[in-house]
Amino acid sequence: MASNATTYTNLTPAKSLDKATLNKMVWRSLNLQGSFNYERMQANGWLYSILPGLLAIHGEGTEDLKTSMGHNLEFFNTHPFLVTFVMGIVLSLEQQKADINTIRAVRVAAMGPLGGIGDAIFWFTLVPIAAGICSNMAIEKNIMGPILFLLIFNVVQFAVRFFLMHWSYELGTQAIELLTANAKEFTRAASMLGVFIVGALTSNYGGTALNPNLALENGTTIQSILDGVLPKAIPLALTLGLYFLMKKHKWTPVMCIGALLVLGILGALVGIF
Repeated sequence: MASNATTYTNLTPAKSLDKATLNKMVWRSLNLQGSFNYERMQANGWLYSILPGLLAIHGEGTEDLKTSMGHNLEFFNTHPFLVTFVMGIVLSLEQQKADINTIRAVRVAAMGPLGGIGDAIFWFTLVPIAAGICSNMAIEKNIMGPILFLLIFNVVQFAVRFFLMHWSYELGTQAIELLTANAKEFTRAASMLGVFIVGALTSNYGGTALNPNLALENGTTIQSILDGVLPKAIPLALTLGLYFLMKKHKWTPVMCIGALLVLGILGALVGIF
């Protein structure tokens, strides 16, 4: 249950948290979604992640600690790789013994924009780029392909986690203004880069082609004719078709994967692909 208190009993600012405590909370943030639920989303994982800082600030067994734990168990949901940004800001306010309603408002304001920003950075940009670099290595049966992909992805995400924790804790509420000032432009730019990368991957690795036995009387294959008009025409058509189904008919990714699987099997049986 959330506490109804609006201020802490002890309003004396606490000592600054040391780097070891901040780093400990970064590692704990990996468990943010370990107790995910549909009522409070990531609240349990959030409290678990931030608890070492709250203990250092309010002291073990105090009423202020109970109050802080109560309002930090309220609804929380943000991008799991950028959560340390919110943690740093909230811990800075907790250390200053700010008004509890202010801490609540800042927590909600900070967690909101990070969803779109995090998706743009990681799922629309980092993953396609890392996959584009490493997928060809994996196709060629080079064991370094998946290893390099995991290294790139995890080095970046851990660097972001640690940097945001220390940076936002030092800046406090100023960090929100710095991050959200150009959030829309940043998200749009990162999304455009991600779409560009996905398009390049479709062109480079889209391997769907017509059966070479499908040829005209003079021996010219239909696939060669398509390549003369537009190389990779079939992968492009499949990509645009899936986009149309998801955009206009609200198909889910799972439905699209199922449709491609059925299309591939039928095409192979009939002899088209």
